[in-house]
Amino acid sequence: MKPVEPILVADLFGELHEELLALLRGLSADDWYKPTVAGSWLVRDIVAHLLDTDIRRLSFQRDQAPMVPPDQPIASYADLVGFLNQLNADWVKAAKRISPSLLIEFLSITGVEVTKLFQSLDPDSPALFSVAWAGEEISANWFDVARDYTEKWHHQQQIRDAVGAAPLYSRKWLHPVLDAFVRALPVNYQSTPAHPGIQVSFVITGEAGDVWTLVRRTEDWQLFAGVSDNVVCRIEFDQDTAWRLMTKGLARDEAVKRIAVTGDTTFAEPLFSTLAVMA
Repeated sequence: MKPVEPILVADLFGELHEELLALLRGLSADDWYKPTVAGSWLVRDIVAHLLDTDIRRLSFQRDQAPMVPPDQPIASYADLVGFLNQLNADWVKAAKRISPSLLIEFLSITGVEVTKLFQSLDPDSPALFSVAWAGEEISANWFDVARDYTEKWHHQQQIRDAVGAAPLYSRKWLHPVLDAFVRALPVNYQSTPAHPGIQVSFVITGEAGDVWTLVRRTEDWQLFAGVSDNVVCRIEFDQDTAWRLMTKGLARDEAVKRIAVTGDTTFAEPLFSTLAVMA
């Protein structure tokens, strides 16, 4: 085992963005109004949300515009999630006035600018936004950028699912997503009691898969890449299950059927509630 390393994906944004534009330009008029697994959002709503995240990023980080203050004080993680959900809902509602063609046109501009912004950042400097779902109050740029990459990848995949397009499941595209998502495991296991030294391994199969291990320390859990021979629980599932489970795209009953647990099943339980999105 070795400590997990930074995930450097700034140079992937341009290519992922081109994949999105090619996908959207090939949609039929009906495709834009197909339902998705993202709650009540249709395909067009996810596209509008992707545009919103670009606009916010460019406005607040590149242009240093003042951020929108919350209507109520944010005193907890739940408050933050509620605030962000309302921001998202307000934009998606307003964006129903925007045509699909114009959404594509806007994205063709913002996507390029976001890529330039991310490529300009020092990966190790403090980020504008922390990765709250990983339990961080301050994050490095590389993690904030990786988090944004997971957002763009999984929302594009939700569109692909909805319209029957081929998934972006190669290691190039999906491994960075999984590598980022597993960073949510330590904070989600924090309340799981265990003696120091206890180890739990997560084996994600498929071309983009890998193996990670949680090790209990005195006060918390630490994530490592790789596996040892001293685990008390081994949890195995495929890459499709992994990303869906951690983005609210898989019901618990279905997840239980897809995940194989060897050893003490107590240590598998927190996985089913682990999310790598703000929810």
